[in-house]
Amino acid sequence: MPLFTRLPADAYHAERLGGLTNLVYRISVQDDADYLLRIPGKGTEDYINRAVEAHDAKVAAAVGVSARVLYFDSDDGLMLAEYIPGLTLSTEGFKDIDRVQRAARSFRQLHQSEQVFKTRFDVFAKIDEYLALVAKLKAPLPPGYQQVKQEADGIRQRLAAHPVPLAPCHCDPLAENFIDTGEQVYIVDWEYAGNNDPMWDLGDLSVEAGFDAEQDHALLASYFNGSVPPEQAGRMVMYKALCDLLWTLWGVVQHANDNPAEDFWAYALERFERCQALMAQADFTQHLQAIEKTA
Repeated sequence: MPLFTRLPADAYHAERLGGLTNLVYRISVQDDADYLLRIPGKGTEDYINRAVEAHDAKVAAAVGVSARVLYFDSDDGLMLAEYIPGLTLSTEGFKDIDRVQRAARSFRQLHQSEQVFKTRFDVFAKIDEYLALVAKLKAPLPPGYQQVKQEADGIRQRLAAHPVPLAPCHCDPLAENFIDTGEQVYIVDWEYAGNNDPMWDLGDLSVEAGFDAEQDHALLASYFNGSVPPEQAGRMVMYKALCDLLWTLWGVVQHANDNPAEDFWAYALERFERCQALMAQADFTQHLQAIEKTA
């Protein structure tokens, strides 16, 4: 990498950060700034288009919601970006409602930017894509997965009958992909970004950060400046279920690829069971019906 090849080995220090599939480091350079280095993980080339990611990450930075990209190898995904000083968020960190509200404002800033990402993120196409990859890897699915997918196909028809304008979305809002400076929440890691229904980002963040009803309300109310349309809240709930259905498959793929970061079979089962539980709730049908009011 050009920035570091001219430096002696003792001129910088590398600190390993988090990351489920990639190796991520904070690089502190003597008498210079700090940087973030991302080395792609094994098997990610099967489902991540690095050229698309490079474009979308640069757009997000230009919009003002992400770190500036300094180097990106579109062939292998090696990336160097600005290091944003701040608190990397977590489920615990998001218990501060002010942070939930700052995240909502960053989402709104991205979604209303009128920028366009390279590709469309379609959860149902992604599910089909991952199912094909699971079959290729000869990996098992959680018991009952196909039955729940059939129920999800009904949601697909309802959403398709009441479409909304697409917007640039992050699409993988793990709590750890948010960095809070106290004034703004920045969003990092654009591997899965695409043009999507904005409510996907809100629903997925709610799931990833384990939001309760109060946090969900704060997220929606801040995003919509107080008045939350019921049909948009309904879409958010649908995506809470669908993101778990999708990321169940992602976990199966990580398990099949022998990713050592954690027990991905247990991860997949947990996500699938949470999807089943949400779809079984009494008010789930009401939220589904509310979608029909979408203008």
